[in-house]
Amino acid sequence: IPVSFNRTSMLENRPQKHYGITSPISLTPPKEIDYIHTQKLIEAMKPFGVFEEEEELNHRLSVLGKLNKLVKEWISELSESKNLPPSVVANVGGKIFTFGSYRLGVHTKGADIDALCVAPRHVERSDFFQSFFEKLKAQDGIRTLRAIEDAYVPVIKFEFDGIEIDLVFARLAVQTISDKLDLRDDSRLRSLDIRCIRSLNGCRVTDEILHLVPHKENFRLTLRAIKLWAKRRGIYSNVLGFLGGVSWAMLVARTCQLYPNALASTLVHKFFLIFSKWEWPNPVLLKQPEDSNLNLPVWDPRVNPSDRYHLMPIITPAYPQQNSTYNVSTSTRAVMVEEFKQGLAVTDEILQGKSDWPKLLEPPNFFQKYKHYIVLTASASTEEHHLEWVGLVESKIRVLVGNLERNEFIILAHVNPQSFPGNKEHYKESNYVSMWFLGIIFRKMENAESINIDLTYDIQSFTDTVHRQANNINMLKEGMKIEATHVKKKQLHYYLPAEILQKRKKQSIPDIGRNISGFPSTRVSVDGSSLDGFTNTDTGTRYSSPSSLNRISKLDTFSLIETERLAKTNAATSREKPLNVTLPSLPVKGLSIPVIGSKTDVTSTTKTVLSPTGCIIPTVVGRNVIPRLITSPAQGQQLLNGILTINSKNVAPKRSHSPSSEECTKRLKDIEKLLHLHTTILHSHVGSYNSSQKRESLGQEESMPIPTIDTSRSQRLASKELPDSSSPIPTNNIRVIKHSIRLTLNR
Repeated sequence: IPVSFNRTSMLENRPQKHYGITSPISLTPPKEIDYIHTQKLIEAMKPFGVFEEEEELNHRLSVLGKLNKLVKEWISELSESKNLPPSVVANVGGKIFTFGSYRLGVHTKGADIDALCVAPRHVERSDFFQSFFEKLKAQDGIRTLRAIEDAYVPVIKFEFDGIEIDLVFARLAVQTISDKLDLRDDSRLRSLDIRCIRSLNGCRVTDEILHLVPHKENFRLTLRAIKLWAKRRGIYSNVLGFLGGVSWAMLVARTCQLYPNALASTLVHKFFLIFSKWEWPNPVLLKQPEDSNLNLPVWDPRVNPSDRYHLMPIITPAYPQQNSTYNVSTSTRAVMVEEFKQGLAVTDEILQGKSDWPKLLEPPNFFQKYKHYIVLTASASTEEHHLEWVGLVESKIRVLVGNLERNEFIILAHVNPQSFPGNKEHYKESNYVSMWFLGIIFRKMENAESINIDLTYDIQSFTDTVHRQANNINMLKEGMKIEATHVKKKQLHYYLPAEILQKRKKQSIPDIGRNISGFPSTRVSVDGSSLDGFTNTDTGTRYSSPSSLNRISKLDTFSLIETERLAKTNAATSREKPLNVTLPSLPVKGLSIPVIGSKTDVTSTTKTVLSPTGCIIPTVVGRNVIPRLITSPAQGQQLLNGILTINSKNVAPKRSHSPSSEECTKRLKDIEKLLHLHTTILHSHVGSYNSSQKRESLGQEESMPIPTIDTSRSQRLASKELPDSSSPIPTNNIRVIKHSIRLTLNR
C-alpha cells in the first residue's frame, strides 16, 4: 500500500527503457515538492477507503489460494472420471489467474475479484458449469452462488469467505496446465472458441498494461486517484457510455509512458492536461497493434467501417485489439472532456499551492446543473424481479441517450450513473422502484418565439427496445414497468430528498453549456439568442421532429508540447486559456476547419451551429494542413476580426451518401493515414519542441496536419446489441406504459 514513499528506491528504479509508441514528453526527475504533493494526495484519498489493510490483503490471498486448490482438485477428479492415464492425472494441473482492478493492484476495500479458471483441453465448458458448480455448492464458506452461462462472457458468481468473486473459464489446447503458464503468449489463443478468447482477454489486457508502464507503483497510485475522481464526478460507468476500469487504466498508462519519471501528483495533473487537449477520435494506443495471423477480428478503421464511427477509441494492447469504449456517445464524451478541463483547472491550483486535493474529489451537483431533466423509472413487484429488471433497463439507457442526441432540439443528454430509490408515495403499486435522471440541454431554433418539442417517439422507441429484449430472453414478468417523465429543475423535489438537491458552491470554470459549443456559458441557439431565459410547459401540440441537423466537429489544434510551452512562458496564468475557434455551418459533409483566433464573432456570413465537443460520426475522409494563423484568405473565404470563415455559397454541394469507387479508394488510404496519426503528431511534437521554443510568435510556427471528419449524423450505425427490429413487442397482458411527452419552450 503506497501510504508513504521510499525515495531512494524511487530514484534508483528510474526507468531507462522506452515505453509506448512515441518518445516521452519529459524525463524530468521528481523534485522535493512533488513528493510532498504526492503524500498529500495519498492522505486525501484515505477517507474514501481506497487502500486495504494488510489483514484484508492477506485474507484475499488466502481465499484465492483455497480457490486455486479447489480448481486443481476438480480437474484431477474430472480427469480420472474421463479415464486419463494416472501419469497424466498426476500432472494435469489447472490454475486461477486474476485480472481487473485486483490484478492491477488498485482494488478498494470490499471490492470483488475478477478471476479466470484455466483448464486443459479435455475439460469442457459444460464441466465447469456443472461439476465444478456442484463442487462449489458443497464447499463451506461459499454463498450466493449463481451461474450466468448465456452471458457475453459466461461467468460463475459467488461469495467465498466474505470475498465476492466473478469466475470465468477458458480451456487451452494443451494436455496440462503449468503453474508457470504465461497467458501473454498469443499462440495460447490458437484453436480456441470465441468464449474462451473473451475469457482470456481480461487477463491478457491487464498483464499487457502492467508490462507497458515505466513504474508500476506510480502507475497504481495515479490510477487509484483517477478512478476515485471519476467515480466521485459521476463518469465511471462503461454500461452507461462513460469509461470503465480498463479504459481509465489505459489512459493513465499512456500518461505514465509520456512522463516516465513523474510521481503520482504530477501524473494526475498531466493526465488532465493530455486528455483535455486530446484530438478525439484519434485513438489512444499503448503499443503498435500487432497481427498474430490468427484471423481474429481486431479494431481497424481501415478494414471495418463500423470502427470509423467510434467517438473516443481507447485500444486494448493485447491481441485481438479491441476498442474498450464502444459505448461512448456524443453526450458522454462531451461530459468527460468537460470534466478533464475541470480537473486540469483544479490540479493547476493545487500544484500552485492555491488549493488542496480534496477539492478535486468534490462531487458535482448534477441536480443544479440543468434546467430540464428526464426521470426514468423502473419498477417491479418483487425484489428478485427488480434486480433483473433494473439490470436490463440500465444496460439500455445508452439507447435512450442516443435517441435523444438524434433529436434536433437537444444539444446534450447527460445521464447520472447513480440510481435512486423511488418515492413509495408515487409508486404505490410497486414496492421496488429505481430512478435514473438525465439532464437535458435544449436548443432554440432560429427566429422562433416558441417551439413545440415532442419526445414521445424518442422515449417510446427506447421502452419498446427494453420490452422487446426482455421478452426475447423470457425475463418480462407481471409488475415490471418502465416510465419516463420530463420535469423541470424546480420539480425535482417531488422525486428526491432535499439533501441530494441542495446547492453546492458553483464550479470555478464555465459549465457544460460553454464547453460543448466553445462559446460563453449562456446557452446560445442557432441564431445567437439565449436559451437560458426559456420557460417551458409540458403541454403543446404534437410536433414531428424532422431529420437531425449535421453537426460540425471541433478539433483542438494545439499540441501537448505547445500547451506545456505556453504554460511555462505564462506562469501567472492558473491554467491554459481555452481556444477560440470558428465553427462554420457548411452544407458539406466531411469538412471541419478549426482556426485559432482571439475572439469569435458571428455574422450573417457564418451561422454557428452549437454541438457537443467532437463529431457525431467520426468517419475520416481526408486530411488538411491548416496554418496556425491565416494571413490572407483564399477565394470564397472571409476574415472576420482576424478569423478565417467560409462563405457557404462558394462551397461545393453535399456528396451523396454512397461515394464513388474512386472516393472509396481515397477514403481507405486516408483512413490508413489516421492509424499512424497519433504516432506522427506526437513524434513531430517532440522533435519540434526545441525549435518551437525559439520562435517569437505563433505566426512563425509551422503547419500541422488536422484530420478531416465526416460529421453527418444520419450515417450513425445502429447498435449491434439491439435486438432485430422485426422482433415482436410483447403482446401479453403485462402493462407497457405508453404516454406522450411534449413540451413547449418559450422566450
